[in-house]
Amino acid sequence: MHINDMSFNRYPAAGIGPRIAVIGGGTGLSTILRGLKKVTTNLSAIVTVADDGGGSGMLRHDFGMLPPGDVRNCILALADEEDIMEHLLQYRFKEGRLKGQNMGNLFIAALTDLYGDFEVAVHKLHDILRIKGHVIPVTAENVELGAKLENDHIVWGESSIPNAVKEQRSPIQEVFVNPPKPKPVQSAIDAILSAEVVILGPGSLYSSIIPNLLVDGISEAIRAAGAMKILVCNVMTQSGETDNYTVSMYAQAVEKYLGKGVLEYILINNHVCTDEELRSYLDEGVSQMCADADDRIKLSEMGIIPIEHNMIEVGDSYIRHDAERISNIVMTLIHES
Repeated sequence: MHINDMSFNRYPAAGIGPRIAVIGGGTGLSTILRGLKKVTTNLSAIVTVADDGGGSGMLRHDFGMLPPGDVRNCILALADEEDIMEHLLQYRFKEGRLKGQNMGNLFIAALTDLYGDFEVAVHKLHDILRIKGHVIPVTAENVELGAKLENDHIVWGESSIPNAVKEQRSPIQEVFVNPPKPKPVQSAIDAILSAEVVILGPGSLYSSIIPNLLVDGISEAIRAAGAMKILVCNVMTQSGETDNYTVSMYAQAVEKYLGKGVLEYILINNHVCTDEELRSYLDEGVSQMCADADDRIKLSEMGIIPIEHNMIEVGDSYIRHDAERISNIVMTLIHES
């Protein structure tokens, strides 16, 4: 029997700092949230629910629930006790029937079963972890992501698309969801319309960022919002999604689904990594995304101002956005506007 929770409020509470709505999914979104939570608690993360791979895909198939993985990562990124809880909620079982499954996903699955509503379950996890901000699934509908490749081949399933691109040797022409135009979660619309800044990305272009724009009303809300609109360009291309993409191609792909003349700024990393730093990435056939003269011309024609800066953190086996540098750039743009 589901618990009837009459106290649930579907709207983000007021916080301290500028109102910022960040739209995306995957590790890119959770990374920059760790920086933004230090400058505002008025933070809304609007998260894709198109994931169908790994543990999230298993729970989606077995329980008919929305995939919890990206939502879980964003909640953990905003938690007060992130270090303690991350060990527990990121734990993956190593043996038995639960081998490979994530504890945090199971926690959200249990809350969803208790309350009969994925959005309520997410809200309850907010309370448990005392997070700074609000994590909102973009839709409560069980959507499936599809793609049409340039050779007209159609592939269904977020996790199947990159492999199909590589096997068919044909880039993505467009993506879509089934059912078409799924209904948005109202608090996602409200967060966008009330925001002072709307940030898209970083994240997988066709599987984390654009799927949000396919939900009915999301692109319209972004266009209607009086907020500053910022796109965060990925640091690297992604195999099976954005092979050989330039910065301007990345922006054009977002504009195709968002509309022209909406984006005002694009944040671009300009630190060129060494061959040693790129070694593991080059083995995968991916490359850095830094703007060149042609990109700057095309972005200018699109009415987008490029902000180029060293925006990355380099580790032993990874290159990712530096959350603090991103948040500092965003706050500077706010103060200068």
